[in-house]
Amino acid sequence: MMTHPPLHGLRIVEMAGIGPGPFCGMMLADHGAEVIRIDRAKAGGLTIDSHDPLLRTRKSIALDLKTPEGVAAVKRIVATADGLIEGFRPGVMERLGLGPDILIAANPKLVYGRMTGWGQTGPMAHEPGHDINYIAISGALHAYGRSGEKPTPPINMVGDFGGGAMMLAFGMLAALLHAGKTGQGQVVDAAMTDGSALLMSMIWGFRGMGRWSGERGTNLLDTGAHFYDTYETADGKWISLGAIEPQFYAAFRRVMELDDPAWDAQLNPASWPGLKAELTIRFRTKTRDGWVAAFAGHEVCFAPVLDFDEALAHDHNRARDTFVEAGGVHQPAPAPRYSASDTVRPVMAGARKDAAWLADLGFDPAEIAALGH
Repeated sequence: MMTHPPLHGLRIVEMAGIGPGPFCGMMLADHGAEVIRIDRAKAGGLTIDSHDPLLRTRKSIALDLKTPEGVAAVKRIVATADGLIEGFRPGVMERLGLGPDILIAANPKLVYGRMTGWGQTGPMAHEPGHDINYIAISGALHAYGRSGEKPTPPINMVGDFGGGAMMLAFGMLAALLHAGKTGQGQVVDAAMTDGSALLMSMIWGFRGMGRWSGERGTNLLDTGAHFYDTYETADGKWISLGAIEPQFYAAFRRVMELDDPAWDAQLNPASWPGLKAELTIRFRTKTRDGWVAAFAGHEVCFAPVLDFDEALAHDHNRARDTFVEAGGVHQPAPAPRYSASDTVRPVMAGARKDAAWLADLGFDPAEIAALGH
């Protein structure tokens, strides 16, 4: 029998932002925390979008932080919370009167999560930037791309989401465990430069062992190897191949009928360009689905490259409910899964309920009216 989600009973205040901040809030809410998002009141509308999965499954209250009443309301809400997350440049929350010194003094167990690109300290801390800039100075961006080509940003997965939001979510939970044991709150400083560097730990290890070249696109996992890459098929689609281990490489050779001794030199980088050129030709002899059929039942580490609609329809994803639909929007389901706890089925942002949420938090009608709701 399923129990409450694992973060049930935690209350987190999320200061509205874009990208990684909302993703961290979404992760915490997906796993049972009550996340209260403080939106900014704006002329002509409020920062809420019913089609944005990053805003799912939480309360949203619009407050004007340029007024004493709005700031006081945030302080009152945070006083009841276990944690707060914010993604402003360093110093913004302090100028609002909502810095960690003030809020932790009023709520000593508060975990105050701060996410920025450059971090709270350092010579670039106050500079503007985006994911592409943060992963540029951490060394990560240099590693992405093919040989002889320019660095290719991996969308904004590595800085914003992997090195930022997920690191903040982990840091929040670690600090919340500490606060639960000791009663001591603290600040979590999550910088995307730090996080994206950390994600490259294995590659730094390879480099230290002399097994990773600084030349992009010439290594085992960066499309240098013929057995770890994507290939175009006869119908203009693509497949992915990851036959690293000897048993998988042997199975790959059997399916492709690669009997020439030249294929024995699997781990010799000097042989990779020629073998890759031959595979490029061979994979274009069948359609993508033809290769799926050919590799079925063989342990090769092979998969078709699917687009969005194909991913939604794929049997494995459907069997695991990897994607769900909420509010008419297809989106990834909460992850990971638990054996004894459930996650929260996504609920998309709907009509604003500022007054109702404030009432739930103990504000009386006069106080709610004073806040403009």
